[in-house]
Amino acid sequence: MLAKRIIPCLDVRNGQTVKGINFVNIREVGDPVEMGATYAEQGADELVFLDITASHEGRKTFVDLVKRIALHLNIPFTVGGGIGDLSDIEALLAAGADKVSLNSAAIRKPELIGQMARNFGSQFVVVAIDARNENDKWTCYINGGRIATEKELFTWAREAENRGAGEILFTSMNHDGTKNGFACNALARLSDSLSIPVIASGGAGNMEHFADVFTLGKADAGLAASIFHFNEIAIPELKKYLSLKNIPVRL
Repeated sequence: MLAKRIIPCLDVRNGQTVKGINFVNIREVGDPVEMGATYAEQGADELVFLDITASHEGRKTFVDLVKRIALHLNIPFTVGGGIGDLSDIEALLAAGADKVSLNSAAIRKPELIGQMARNFGSQFVVVAIDARNENDKWTCYINGGRIATEKELFTWAREAENRGAGEILFTSMNHDGTKNGFACNALARLSDSLSIPVIASGGAGNMEHFADVFTLGKADAGLAASIFHFNEIAIPELKKYLSLKNIPVRL
């Protein structure tokens, strides 16, 4: 079995790492360059950088900031936010990104997934999906969770895979920032319906939640922000805990 991945996420707004609850009540938590370097030193398997207001503000991701973060990393680095076409993707890869995450752009222009996969390879393509469970239906949102779409989580994830996505990053908007655990039932269904890795996001509050997401939720990676940002869980201790639970991780 492949090792499960632990991934800190830097949600960035105006050049600062921020965190909210259910995609609102956002506050600043630190410098993304320093935080990224610290997570790499602590043994994170990957780092995700999301420019959370780029799509909403109709601008490009801060490429210079991506460059500065990448200089301090020795782990895979995924970048998303404000992507509109292949030239944006080329700029991010040139700045040091190892993978590029599409969310709003993928829903607005699904053919971009295939274009990216053909030009750079599926392994570079992460399709991020922000979805909210409303009346037992998972509705996909764009623009940082501001705009509901007609897309449904499971149907859209399968379409994204068929178009060339190499991974799906699913954030449950219901669980985001609550620290009450991941959306394990939805994640298990998602993992069962896809042949590509699923990254779980939204709801991590303790080490048991990570054990649950890898067993009950069948996720390939667990992504979290606030519990790492506020030193509630240290990555080395989390990996030791998971290893004792016979969950394969890179120690």
